Amino acid sequence: MTDTADGAWVSLFSGGKDSSWALYRALEDGLAVEQLVTVHPAGDSYMYHVPATELARLAAHSIGIPLLEVEPEDFAADEVTDTSAQGDRELEPLEAALRELALDGGVAGIVAGAVESEFQTSRIEGVADRLGAELFAPLWQRDPVSLAEAMLEAGFEIRIVAVSAAGLDESWLGRRLDADALAELRQLNDEYGVHVLGEGGEFETLVTDGPHMNRSIELEYETEFDGTRGSIRVTDAWLG
Repeated sequence: MTDTADGAWVSLFSGGKDSSWALYRALEDGLAVEQLVTVHPAGDSYMYHVPATELARLAAHSIGIPLLEVEPEDFAADEVTDTSAQGDRELEPLEAALRELALDGGVAGIVAGAVESEFQTSRIEGVADRLGAELFAPLWQRDPVSLAEAMLEAGFEIRIVAVSAAGLDESWLGRRLDADALAELRQLNDEYGVHVLGEGGEFETLVTDGPHMNRSIELEYETEFDGTRGSIRVTDAWLG
């Protein structure tokens, strides 16, 4: 895919492996990505990656592409009880932010790291259509094991920052997603149905280094685990 449209590309970016891989692939394909956009959910989210999104600032600095941070409006749980309606509501601040971006020629396209979620992808497609933009989603409907292997082969350093699935205990928090971890995830997929890429929310990640980054992200953190789910709590972070 080559960049033939007028305007600039915007990459939806959390700092996790899926959005980072989508961005990397877009840059490799020559798309003119001039803006990263990170949404910081107010709490649990159907649409967005949740933990450690504040570290997207360091990642964007390392990558060298400006970052726009979006803070969705809080809304009470009893205001939106339908999952679909909540997804639509969560999308509104993102779409508004994209419309306000000052890019020469406007938004030519949106890069997204969706893998299997029709719930997310259909809504992002809707935003792209309303903006008259293309959508580049290089992970969509791809084999998860092949995707994970491609990330590792490209030199991505991926850390697990949250877990919420059977078989994923506190020892996984902060663990590097390497070939050994991938083999274990494949076993957990067979035993418990854990998605190899954590697509069902089984785990969340942070890319701390990769070929698209000039400097690595270094972390100090503590782990918090309640016996079922947990996450890292970053106490310090910097570029190496």
